Amino acid sequence: MASWECAIDGDDEQFERVEDLIVHQSTAHERIECKVCGTVLPDGYFAIRHAFDEHSRAEYVRAYDATAKEVRRRENTKENIEEEADIREVIDRLEGGSGSL
Repeated sequence: MASWECAIDGDDEQFERVEDLIVHQSTAHERIECKVCGTVLPDGYFAIRHAFDEHSRAEYVRAYDATAKEVRRRENTKENIEEEADIREVIDRLEGGSGSL
């Protein structure tokens, strides 16, 4: 049973492995521009990781007009993915021709 849902722009595609979800998000969806610094990156996990690793919560809230609930939801998503995912596998797959970062 699939336990990971894409959810980008209403995409309800389901994945059994979180690594497959991240690759899908990185290759099947348009890249987005960070509203804080202008960096262009894949939507989904990599965008969330960038936002919370590179910027403060306050910067994120201001740039995205986010509520505390929205921030917590994204932080929880990031934490859940990082507990489960083999990010090295994802990067290897993306660099190996299934897409690119």
